[in-house]
Amino acid sequence: MGLAGAPRPRTAAPRDRTTALGPPRSAPRVRPGRPPSRPAAGRTARRPPLLALTDLLGLGVPAGCVLHAAAAGPRPLAAAAVAGLVWTGVRAARGRYTDPRPGRPGSVSGPLGDWLVLVGALVVLLAVTGHRPDPATAVLALTPGLVVALAAAGAARWRARKGAVRRVLVVGEAAGLDRAVGRLTSAAGHPYAVVAAVPVGEGTPRGRTPVPGRLAPEPADDDVSTVLGGAYAHDADLVLVAPGPRLTGDRLRRLSWGLHDGGIALGVLSELSGTAAGRVRPVSAAGLTLLHVAPPLRHGPQAVLKALVDRSGAALGLLVLAPLFLAVALAVRLSSRGPVFHRQIRHGRHNRPFTMWKFRTMVEDAESRKEQLAPANESEGPMFKMRRDPRVTRIGHALRRTSVDELPQLLNVLRGDMSLVGPRPPLPDEAARYDERELRRLAVRPGLTGLWQVSGRSDLTWQETVRLDLWYVDNWSLAMDLGLLARTVRAVADGRGAY
Repeated sequence: MGLAGAPRPRTAAPRDRTTALGPPRSAPRVRPGRPPSRPAAGRTARRPPLLALTDLLGLGVPAGCVLHAAAAGPRPLAAAAVAGLVWTGVRAARGRYTDPRPGRPGSVSGPLGDWLVLVGALVVLLAVTGHRPDPATAVLALTPGLVVALAAAGAARWRARKGAVRRVLVVGEAAGLDRAVGRLTSAAGHPYAVVAAVPVGEGTPRGRTPVPGRLAPEPADDDVSTVLGGAYAHDADLVLVAPGPRLTGDRLRRLSWGLHDGGIALGVLSELSGTAAGRVRPVSAAGLTLLHVAPPLRHGPQAVLKALVDRSGAALGLLVLAPLFLAVALAVRLSSRGPVFHRQIRHGRHNRPFTMWKFRTMVEDAESRKEQLAPANESEGPMFKMRRDPRVTRIGHALRRTSVDELPQLLNVLRGDMSLVGPRPPLPDEAARYDERELRRLAVRPGLTGLWQVSGRSDLTWQETVRLDLWYVDNWSLAMDLGLLARTVRAVADGRGAY
């Protein structure tokens, strides 16, 4: 086995693999005319001092001008300088001046979350110092800094989309190969493009992925030359290995030697795919490489802050949105018979039932007609979904399209039954059909918005919904919540999957 179309005689395991390791005899060192190594595609050197200075001036200078013109306080310039320093401190603490993780270049939702943290920090600082500026003037003074950060994030994302694609050759056995190729080719928002695959043994990847060669079931002298040849033929700059019983230990180590000597980067697919990178810490001990996985956040300062943000955000939202609530209530009441609000039993944290509030978007007898519509269910999971549900009223279509019907759930957030961000709360009959994996979605409070809401909502399959909710349950953080709240605004404006 080897490069497709170029068979050559070989022996599966000609050498005693238990002896001292040596470099593979058939592994080419460097391809003629090719540089020994290439930088990762799209990786640009970031300049932390320049980025920090941009943030400092982008917020401090306009803030100083606004505060000085409005005569806000005795020392407007000093106040602007403090705000600029706090802003750069927040951005630095949240990792904005380091290289972005692959798949998350220049996130536009990040600056908004940073700005909200800045506002909170300045509110605390003003309370301590006793300074009381005009709120409108203060927000106006801080807004240019957010605009500059959003522009920088947008520019970074544009550069990433334009030139940061990694061309990936996947190597592995049938199951691992299909999993890696399928996930990378079906998902968006990451910089990895699968250009070819090299199976181990007789397996063949699904789809139309080119197969320039394949590796024998057992270690062989042409392992490195086969993989390098496939990488060179398809101009891949990264080889992603999906380990398995036939591709681990000594074989993987020899392959890494040959790839690095040949100027190709190596990545190894981990089985911890549902674990955020920030929770994983590599440690070396006794010649072993260990991966320490931090437990999900359930208690501690972030959990307390999340509860405070939920309650204060819900109270502020109910206060600010009171006129909208009144207008929607009148529209619902006058457009069809029935109550303004729809109360429904849902299951929350630890599978405990609670009463959830929504604006009514269906006819009064919608629940009794659900069984008749069961054959038209468009969801393959326990949820009931219809793209054109005949029970939805005319005003209900508009409320669902804009997600305004969900706003009364702020009452549930204020009571502590729900959170601003979290998994979707299931109905009792849905929760009764959950398996052990799906029940883990109820380890945290359900949310008014969440990963599935900003990723397609009802257009997602049930398994995709569960996967996103489990990711959130195990990897949530306050920074993630702020980012999801920012992305929710765009998702609501887009309206995709809302029906």
